[in-house]
Amino acid sequence: MSVSPPGGQYRGVFREDLAARTVYAEAAGIGRTVPRAVAVPASARDVEMLVQWAAAERLTLVPRASGSSMPGGAIGSGVIIDLSRLDGIVAPDRDARCVRVGPGAIRNRVDAAARVVGLRFPVDPSSGAFCSVGGMVATNAAGARTLRYGATRAWVNAVDCVFSDGSRALVRRGTRPTAVPPVQRFLADVEPAVRAAAVRRTPSPLRKNSSGYALAEYAASVELVDLLVGSEGTLAIVVGVELALTELPGATASLLAAYGSLDDAVVGAEVARDAGASACELLERTFLDVAARGGALPVGSDTQAVLLVELEGRDTTDVTEAARGLGATFQARGATRVVLGLDASEEERLWELRHAASPILARLDPSLKSMQFIEDGVVPPDRLGDYVRGVRAALDANGVQGVIFGHAGDAHVHVNPLIDVRRPDWRTCVGAVLADVVDLTARLGGSLAGEHGDGSLRAPLLERTTPHADLELARRVKQAFDPDGMLNPGVKVALPGQEPITDIKYDPLLPPLPPAAARVLARVERDRAYADFRLAMLEQESRSG
Repeated sequence: MSVSPPGGQYRGVFREDLAARTVYAEAAGIGRTVPRAVAVPASARDVEMLVQWAAAERLTLVPRASGSSMPGGAIGSGVIIDLSRLDGIVAPDRDARCVRVGPGAIRNRVDAAARVVGLRFPVDPSSGAFCSVGGMVATNAAGARTLRYGATRAWVNAVDCVFSDGSRALVRRGTRPTAVPPVQRFLADVEPAVRAAAVRRTPSPLRKNSSGYALAEYAASVELVDLLVGSEGTLAIVVGVELALTELPGATASLLAAYGSLDDAVVGAEVARDAGASACELLERTFLDVAARGGALPVGSDTQAVLLVELEGRDTTDVTEAARGLGATFQARGATRVVLGLDASEEERLWELRHAASPILARLDPSLKSMQFIEDGVVPPDRLGDYVRGVRAALDANGVQGVIFGHAGDAHVHVNPLIDVRRPDWRTCVGAVLADVVDLTARLGGSLAGEHGDGSLRAPLLERTTPHADLELARRVKQAFDPDGMLNPGVKVALPGQEPITDIKYDPLLPPLPPAAARVLARVERDRAYADFRLAMLEQESRSG
């Protein structure tokens, strides 16, 4: 059904044609949902007008930028708001150690701008070359160096937001925009319950978590910034961010430690964490098996797990000494081999192993699809081994191959199940693996989302991992900020009857897409071209096709 486009002084793009809507039907996850329309604002003022228009038309909005979201938080049946054109980066302030950026600014470009003045943005997800800062704020993104520096939330000084009634405010730490009606409702109707619940809540043993609203963090700081970060566009739409920056390290060194058992590797991760490592990554046997197809590995064939560890120090002497000491401790605590990387080229060679599986997975049989639907689990550190073994058991029980890796220092695991869509029961297998891993996560006291957020995939599963009282409190938070449910519905707070998985973009039985749009989506996935503007890609493909 067609809708009247926003009028007035709106200067952005608004499209309702099928091809334009289709290129926004997918993100980096497994889902496909064709939206009702696509709006590409040219300014923050455009976003205000879009929200006001949507409220008047009783439409829902799905904010996104590069679309690198995994669990369905960037797709939906409403109107997509593509914030990728709001990508400005103001020159970093060296003295204040901060930078102001638009939500569409790409993480690595922000970090590069900071490095010009001798600073850096230390939150570095592996998608940094194409993920947007707005998306990082939406999910409280993390990455390898969260072990030392924490996730995005800790580095956000302020967010410029448009709320569900179209009002706009800069929410800065230490301030509260009490004139904004959604904020007023939250402070009056919900905040007392949030703070009361925090008194009764047992401190979480998890080192990372981007599931649910950050109620405990808000109660501890009483900062609205902390609540808005990680809310996945369900409470407000972010149109600007001020990020804190930090100094560059004096020097770094890396280590590769091989282990003959997963349990020994878990001990090694604890050693690295206690030593103050900036990163500690796990490559499990399934990952090594795939990486070995690309050539010889620097570990023995009996290796069950590898840890890749980075240290930071004041200077080369300092960090070299620390690396040698940590390597000796690794060997004394079960490592079968330790390789040191004490200069930039040696470090790069070690960390190449972390990325070795991706090109091989991309060359798999076209019917074997890497589907990330259990890709973000995190558990208490002492349960890491149990979680990895449980995931392997769930895959094996359903006849599914998989690749397991992740951030060992934070007990945070990524999984790429490899699903053969030629199997008549492949969708049943997906559902069974998901159910098994959700049960496993709940049993171990974990969270389904360490850094990617809930999206529409995990929101209906939270009732199995989250206390009912917390779910009810989350519903009240959503109601206060977005009483009409117009902002990213079905994300964070499930809708009645919502299923975790609906259309899967790899399903060979789905209707064919418009040819030019299909080529755009294939290019995005193949080349990881999430930072490219989809409507420009569509125009290019339409001309060439």
